[in-house]
Amino acid sequence: MVTKVVRSRFSHEVGEKVEGCTIVEVRVVIPPDPSQNRRGVYDYVVEVPPMAASEHETHTRKKPAPTHSAEPSRDSYVRSTPEEMGNRLIRRVPSR
Repeated sequence: MVTKVVRSRFSHEVGEKVEGCTIVEVRVVIPPDPSQNRRGVYDYVVEVPPMAASEHETHTRKKPAPTHSAEPSRDSYVRSTPEEMGNRLIRRVPSR
């Protein structure tokens, strides 16, 4: 059985499902305080379902890094020239 620890602010019981895993053990990290309207913090030891070999392989493969040229393409610039803006007036905000 493979286990992991999941931290949550919501109260669950042993046997319930959290993140697709079954809760095996519950630990209270910070107890709830109803007088201050605060939730508690809980650590759940959960049983992780075994992964099939084909699923594991798909997660471990790395995608090839995209090749970038040293100079960005002409279309990647955000700012436009006054001609591209349709010769509209560019307003300058005076300094304070």
